Amino acid sequence: MTWTEIREEKDLKQAIEISKTKPVLIFKHSTRCAISSMMLSKLERNWNEKSTEKISPFFLDLISYRNLSNLVESSFGIMHESPQALLIHNEECIFDTSHGGINHDTLMDKADSAIS
Repeated sequence: MTWTEIREEKDLKQAIEISKTKPVLIFKHSTRCAISSMMLSKLERNWNEKSTEKISPFFLDLISYRNLSNLVESSFGIMHESPQALLIHNEECIFDTSHGGINHDTLMDKADSAIS
């Protein structure tokens, strides 16, 4: 799985721009949290080429870039959690989940619903 990292505000703007044509996943990861690491690993193990065809994955290290995590929260009106997965389509958050709710198949289903 190849992530595009969000390290600057322009990276978040790029993700939002891409969402106009393809769903975008923003995965907010805490490097200090075992649950976050577990969910990241699970997502990466299940990700495949078809996943990337449907969804552009973006990664946000919220410990290093807390200001950007706050910007994601205010931009989409979604309360911060960690780990957290947000599915963005047409510049709006169409689905969000956290912790054990982060599931590859659910993300794929939500992406399919958004583009159909």
